Amino acid sequence: MHVIRLSADLIALLEGLLWLALAWSVSFAIHQGSTLPLFGALSLVGTVLLVTWAHRPMRVMLSRYRIRKRRTEMWMHILALPLLLALFLAVVIEILLTPLSGTQKMLLFNVMASAGWVVFAITLILKQAVFSVKGPRKRKRKRRPQSEDEAGHNAASDTHTPS
Repeated sequence: MHVIRLSADLIALLEGLLWLALAWSVSFAIHQGSTLPLFGALSLVGTVLLVTWAHRPMRVMLSRYRIRKRRTEMWMHILALPLLLALFLAVVIEILLTPLSGTQKMLLFNVMASAGWVVFAITLILKQAVFSVKGPRKRKRKRRPQSEDEAGHNAASDTHTPS
């Protein structure tokens, strides 16, 4: 169980980092006026997707419940919440200060998505720390053998019949 949780966390972190690289490559491509960073990131994402879906053991591992759950949490942190926050902040900035261009809005989304990924990573690290501390205590309680007195008392009470 511990290995599955750890692999789910690592897969979600790396996948989030991959999608963030793609989002930031769009901003870099716009800033440089060249599509080279975008094509580099797209080819990296395409290669990883092709390998993970063509390689059967990886496809089976990615279909596990815990991994799907972690990936969904990752998407919430790097896509759903940053989109809503970036939209809200862009509207507030446009009303109060100045209109934003498309490049500035994309940069705002990238900053929000990066912050969401960092929050997701910190959350996973804290969860891992809690499970690593909490895990051995539970195992010790479950495996506690009965003492001879308790075993003898239970055996004596089972054989005793009231008259």
